[in-house]
Amino acid sequence: METEADIVVVGGGIAGVTCCETLAFLGPNLKIILITKSQLIKTVTNLVAITKTIVNFDVEEKNAETLHEKYSNVTIIFDTLLEIISHEKTIRTESNRCIKYKFVCLCMGGQPKLIDFNNKFVLGIRDTDSVSILQDRIKSSRKILIVGNGGIATELVYELKNIEIIWAVKDNFISSTFLDPGAAEFFQFKMKDADASGQAKTIVKRLRYSEIGNGSRSGGVALGPDWHTKFDISGTCSKSVSIIYNSEIEQVTHLENEEWPLSVRLTNGTCVECDLIVSATGVLPCSNIKTDQELKLAADGGIEVNGQMETSISGVYAAGDVCTANWEHAKHWFQMRLWSQARQMASYAAKSIISRIQDEQVLQDFCFELFSHSTTLFGFKVILLGLFNGQKLHNQYECLVRITPNMEYIKLVIQDGKIQGAILIGDTDLEETMENLILNQLDVSVYGEDLLNPDIDIEDYFD
Repeated sequence: METEADIVVVGGGIAGVTCCETLAFLGPNLKIILITKSQLIKTVTNLVAITKTIVNFDVEEKNAETLHEKYSNVTIIFDTLLEIISHEKTIRTESNRCIKYKFVCLCMGGQPKLIDFNNKFVLGIRDTDSVSILQDRIKSSRKILIVGNGGIATELVYELKNIEIIWAVKDNFISSTFLDPGAAEFFQFKMKDADASGQAKTIVKRLRYSEIGNGSRSGGVALGPDWHTKFDISGTCSKSVSIIYNSEIEQVTHLENEEWPLSVRLTNGTCVECDLIVSATGVLPCSNIKTDQELKLAADGGIEVNGQMETSISGVYAAGDVCTANWEHAKHWFQMRLWSQARQMASYAAKSIISRIQDEQVLQDFCFELFSHSTTLFGFKVILLGLFNGQKLHNQYECLVRITPNMEYIKLVIQDGKIQGAILIGDTDLEETMENLILNQLDVSVYGEDLLNPDIDIEDYFD
């Protein structure tokens, strides 16, 4: 089978769908093909701008055909990319389909960086399918071992009910991807509360779609930022949480006819017996693509892209978890493989492709001026801005911290009298103020510790 398209987008996750939607909006006369192996795609909805760079959004799981219904110039092909033959401007797929293209955008995302043990009692968490499996498996489990220290692992510990949890983290504090030791300590009281907040889970009123097929899929697209609101993950006993710091899995032994099916030895010498291991240890870019020209990869395995999101192969672009930003970054921006950045990169890649088609110049999006991320941890709103953990500052900075137990945690990273980053936990209402202070680099040294004095409304002061 052979077909043609102006632009081919590969991947049905947040990056791929955002890229398709932006292309379809900016180029309504262009023929666009989305290649996805899943009949379910992730779409960004309820997008709300909080500040210039911070946005909140929901991620809905929809049938892929709804994209074609919304944009008639988008065609969905359920297949898997096999090879890019760039000198012929052709893509080959696993089902032996040939697609002629003018431009390609690779948005395949990442694959789970799972514990490498071929064991049915080890479950990796990455997509909605794997969470559904966990939901079923947890019903017959009494004790589980969670391995990982990022966002998904943290949310799992908070959301799981009626089960004993052993949480193995490789650092000396929890959720090191987003937090510092002080913020981790702020959340400790949540770990001791067996029911977390004691409140009912918010009902998400959305259409739900299910996969139709023969069950041979190799995996779905990544979880959205509010994935845990759709699942009730409950075990069979009372909840308790124990954290083992500075440890990773060293050996897993399957026990026959014993009380616990698994015996796990950790690198710190601790042995844990449990029913199930849940691996939430991050992702690796899905960059293993066969090409006729060299597709340059970065040290982290991602596909290198330049300031227009183009790869080392002309006409081939990439966005989201699969790529690595290989341009000179703004001082207060760096790459993390997050849903927010996947959406930003994909939208910008689409704009770059359209500008190339129309022979126009495109300026880099303002979102790349400042790292910003909005999420929820342990039921608290969390805003991360700029160099929130002193990244790039080589430990040459100081911090101002304000803590109101059970309510808020505010940390400002200051260098040479100027704010370089911030962690805002709780309803602080300081995100716009801190964003402006970081971008404007106003010298605040004259205010000293009064900058976080709760009796002074700095939000109005710097308005």
